[in-house]
Amino acid sequence: MTPGSIELTLDPHEIARRPLDPQQCALVVVDIQEKLLPSIANKELLVKNAQLLIRLAGMLELPTVLSTQYKRGLGETVPEIASLLPHAITLDKTEFGCFNNEGFCSAVKTLPGNRTTVLLCGMETHICVMQTALGAMSQGYIVHVASDAVGSRSEWNYHIGLNRMQDAGAVISSTEMMMYELLRSSSSAVFKELLPYLKG
Repeated sequence: MTPGSIELTLDPHEIARRPLDPQQCALVVVDIQEKLLPSIANKELLVKNAQLLIRLAGMLELPTVLSTQYKRGLGETVPEIASLLPHAITLDKTEFGCFNNEGFCSAVKTLPGNRTTVLLCGMETHICVMQTALGAMSQGYIVHVASDAVGSRSEWNYHIGLNRMQDAGAVISSTEMMMYELLRSSSSAVFKELLPYLKG
């Protein structure tokens, strides 16, 4: 995964106008953990949409990186997410932002292909997701955040986190926006494979 240095000079509006390209994207799933999830507002929606993104990433062969925040204290990734990612790169961290962790940075640099775009889901929006987004952008990655697949304990912090990321240049998106943009056509084999999950 090698970000293009040109991305740092692009206007955020220009980045938002660029369609997502599956060959340039990687999915980062941030800290959806057993002891954190129960307190998250709209947690059922977060898990459902994170599952959709993970399923699509698998179908499109997008590399996926899964993080946990001090899992010794905060628990493992919840089973409904972990079960969909048996072969994902998984990294435990104490840093809030994934890109502040050397192991994480080394892992994303070795992802196959020219991955210039990070798709983010997870929690919490205003802490680990936000700091991961800022870290990714500082290293030259384009960042898209699935606003309905991230969450915080309070709605206030959720909205403030999204606003901060958007002000910094991240594209605030939704799960369906990301999925349909990556799929591009209802005639694709992957769309037909994903359709039963979209109807659920």
